[in-house]
Amino acid sequence: MPTLLALLLGTTGLADQFHQALEASQQGRFAEALGLWDGVIELAPADSAAWSNRGNVRLALGDPEGAIADQTEAIRLEPEAIDPHLNRGTAEEALAQWDQAAADYNWILERQPDEAAALYNLGNVAGSLGDWPVARERFEAASLAQPGMAMARSSAALAAFQIDELEISEKELRRLIRRYPLFADARAALTALLWEQGNAGEAESHWAAASGLDERYSDPQWLLQVRRWPPEPVSALQRFLALDGGQA
Repeated sequence: MPTLLALLLGTTGLADQFHQALEASQQGRFAEALGLWDGVIELAPADSAAWSNRGNVRLALGDPEGAIADQTEAIRLEPEAIDPHLNRGTAEEALAQWDQAAADYNWILERQPDEAAALYNLGNVAGSLGDWPVARERFEAASLAQPGMAMARSSAALAAFQIDELEISEKELRRLIRRYPLFADARAALTALLWEQGNAGEAESHWAAASGLDERYSDPQWLLQVRRWPPEPVSALQRFLALDGGQA
């Protein structure tokens, strides 16, 4: 049998490796983190958190299937844990497995109805399926559940833009900009909306701020596939950029 000292040393080594793996994950050193999480799981194969964290790293490295497998194992080990369901849903979204993702998020909401991340992600699922009224409801519910969740409020305003409720969208985007002056998402969205309404001067002013804060907003593929804007605001922003003479 192992001695008490050996057991203590093993526990200490596991804790150190877990900390190192978590730190590498948080710092975006995903290839290094993957190897570290492999080591943690080898030492502690029943550690649900290790499986879930490795799943997040595998998704970041472009392996959603592997991520789903790891999150599923984390759920098997700790059936009532919330995070693995949320993380698995994100990986399922990456594979356009909308029903499976929605099932994971709804599982969470059955237990925690005010879980903002699950509500927000359900909004993204609805938007991906083209149901922007439902997406808007989910984004608004997420912002109520977590009032400081600016991206949920911006997404709700963008969904209102998509369904042609422009006055509501504009009011919310202006409120967001007053509260968060450096929030590029709201400024880029307001740029598109103002341009559609014929207010070119103010649109250009907001775009100067938005593009200076985050240049990705000039990329329609990023907006549609990563940020998950609705199609009409993306088209409107592209019309602005085309007529405004560039991407600056």
